[in-house]
Amino acid sequence: MPVAVPPFAGIYELDRAHSSVQFAVKHIVSTFRASFDDVEGSLVADGAAATLTASARVESVSIVDPPEFREHVVHGEDFFQADVHPALVFRSTDVDLHGDGSALVTGELVIRGISRTITAVGSYRAPTRDPFGSLRAALELRATIDRREWGLNWQLPLPDGGDAVGWDVELTAELELVEAG
Repeated sequence: MPVAVPPFAGIYELDRAHSSVQFAVKHIVSTFRASFDDVEGSLVADGAAATLTASARVESVSIVDPPEFREHVVHGEDFFQADVHPALVFRSTDVDLHGDGSALVTGELVIRGISRTITAVGSYRAPTRDPFGSLRAALELRATIDRREWGLNWQLPLPDGGDAVGWDVELTAELELVEAG
């Protein structure tokens, strides 16, 4: 009989150079995508349970031009308000890693000081040695949220009806983790 081997044990830190957190939202006729460049996090696992924590600095959003758009998204009262809430924060309450490589992660996402429970689905790659001897693992997760639940309420009606910006936002996290040592 095969014996189930827990996929993670120990402390894994986010490899910031090889990880990314993005969001995508409908904009008029297409999809607008942006990412956060300053992300940190960790996965702590004892073999039976795991906790994933991560944060992204709002100021590191990849929006550059036009400057007034960046300013509105980063500092606006109806967007992130980075002066008051400088980071988005996630802390898992349940990390469920299946033998087929699929993952289901539930936890609290804090945006603008507002905490809501979300569930992300995706996949994981169990730890493997890299060419330098370190153990590396990966989590790739997706979740869709309604931005209004976090007070991100800006909207502009289109002349022919509808909204300029979608309410649903797709979040994706591609996390490469390195065993702390």
